[in-house]
Amino acid sequence: MSGDSGQVADLQVGMRLNHVPVEPSEPTAPAGPAAPGAPKGPMGPFVPGGSGDFASTPAQKKDAANTIETELEPNTKKAAQYADADTGTAQKGFDGWETAAGLKKVADTWDQQVKTLMGRLAAEKTSLRGASGLFTSNDTGLGSQFLATKSKLNGL
Repeated sequence: MSGDSGQVADLQVGMRLNHVPVEPSEPTAPAGPAAPGAPKGPMGPFVPGGSGDFASTPAQKKDAANTIETELEPNTKKAAQYADADTGTAQKGFDGWETAAGLKKVADTWDQQVKTLMGRLAAEKTSLRGASGLFTSNDTGLGSQFLATKSKLNGL
């Protein structure tokens, strides 16, 4: 069972926004429930033998933020509205039964989860749009600090 948690972690790494899959150096048979052809072992920029690519371009960040804004947020909102409407209809059909109370509880939980998800999507979108500016500001600020520091190397 302990090997299963490593495989789950590998699959989660593969779901990251900027993830680039790494081909294994030699073919291996999948262990457990991993998909055929899935890389075996840990992956990522900080893992020896990992992809080494932790970067994304400003254009990729902008595209990801736009996808959140134009696809994920509106589609999540629509799905929530459909679920609310259908659950409300079902509640009315079971009025007076315990099932109606159960459906209301499920609907309230669903609404809270949707609210949390929408907040997270908005935060991710904002972070993606601000990331490039932060990196540029950091680089410019550090460069200014180095230029302001007097050193015997400055005149060389």
